[in-house]
Amino acid sequence: MAPSGHAAAAPSGFVDGAVAETEPRLERPDRDPAAPPDGVTREPQAPIAAEPGPHPAETTAQVDRNGSIDTGASCTAPQLRRFIKSRPYVPMHELRRRFGINGGEDDVTLVELAGGRVFVGLPPREGALLGELLRGGEIGYELSLDPRSPVVVGLYPMRPVART
Repeated sequence: MAPSGHAAAAPSGFVDGAVAETEPRLERPDRDPAAPPDGVTREPQAPIAAEPGPHPAETTAQVDRNGSIDTGASCTAPQLRRFIKSRPYVPMHELRRRFGINGGEDDVTLVELAGGRVFVGLPPREGALLGELLRGGEIGYELSLDPRSPVVVGLYPMRPVART
């Protein structure tokens, strides 16, 4: 604090404790900012080859008549079966994440079973595949308790996998 009760002015060349720029920046409007500096030449590079192996599906997301978002990523019944049987319990969100099943928030598929019907939080195609596994007795399901409704929240294998 200055003796007069006023704040002391910052020394010349400083603005709020930082050094102010003393020279303006020179821009070259005729020069491409991505171009190499003068005197440097760049040789064209060969395109990088894609690595072998699985690649994510081309995302050509489409919305079907039910409002579901279809990204083209999908799974088969054997893949579902193998994944569910490899774990003691699989929550529905883990199934969606593992297979990249993206749908609308309210995507639910009705699955008719011998003991009644349940609702599976998957798009119609994947819900039908899961329904086949449920009807075949290959996997079991856990229902939501709050609210009490026939909504599947998790899955588990019914027949253990023989390990030798």
